[in-house]
Amino acid sequence: MADASPVPVLKPVGPRVSPPSTGPGPQAPSASREPRRAPAFLWALPPVVALALVFLHPLFLVVRQSVSPDGGGFSLAPYADVFGSESFRSALLTTVWLSAGSAAGCLVLGLVLALVIAFVPFPGGGFVARFIDVFLSFPSFLITLALLFVYGNAGMANGVWTDVTGAAEGPFHFLGTPWGVLLAEITYFTPFVMRPLLAAFSQLDTAQIEVASSLGAGPVRIVRRVILPEALPALAAGGSLVLVMCLNEFGIVLFTGAKGVTTLPMLVYSEAILESDYPTACVVAVVNIAISVGLYGLYRVVSRRVGA
Repeated sequence: MADASPVPVLKPVGPRVSPPSTGPGPQAPSASREPRRAPAFLWALPPVVALALVFLHPLFLVVRQSVSPDGGGFSLAPYADVFGSESFRSALLTTVWLSAGSAAGCLVLGLVLALVIAFVPFPGGGFVARFIDVFLSFPSFLITLALLFVYGNAGMANGVWTDVTGAAEGPFHFLGTPWGVLLAEITYFTPFVMRPLLAAFSQLDTAQIEVASSLGAGPVRIVRRVILPEALPALAAGGSLVLVMCLNEFGIVLFTGAKGVTTLPMLVYSEAILESDYPTACVVAVVNIAISVGLYGLYRVVSRRVGA
């Protein structure tokens, strides 16, 4: 058998075109080094130092003074003396019942007013809601001063009474009693309950209220079964905040001039400024701080459970 002839390979006709020269291409940029980042604790160092200088160091001095009697050294005798004194027990009892009474009054009054503003349409309702935000910035002594102008011994109410009846003095003298302090604290701290309540009411689905109303539920039942469960976290937050603030309130008690009303902050003031008894004042201050921190911890636990 004859060998098969090789198959010819076809080549392009014409001059060979060489591929265009691209020249030296740009070099790939070398991987840049990442900047070295400072350790995380360095970023936390400035605020920690500022907090230590502004707050922790003075607090440490107060605690150290509370266990350092005038003779020097370490002793718990100042605590024993303070806890055994009648003035401290009376101030503690007055502080507790005023704080609890004010918080309860603020919760009731704040809830009623917030319900009216949020769900009862009336002219000027928006202005009242905005005024509450402004009211929160008022100093406490300003509200007390306003109450003195109205219900003080020489206030408007007593002036009108004496003008009408011809009596030598009016009947309104309650501002100098614990009930006057209670009224002033409720008047001042109620907006601190209303503000979170109004925020919670603004997010409430009004369809639930409409459905409950169409099924024949009255206003009281709608508030109890529909509105209150949704407002419970805001109510707990506002009430806890007011309780802590009333516990540490100083300006209202001082400006009402209520004789015989001595709270823990007033006792600290009288012992430190008037009596120059700094160990006793520091002991009372430490007790006041401990109660405040304990109430705040309780508030955090309650707020987590109710979903605030």
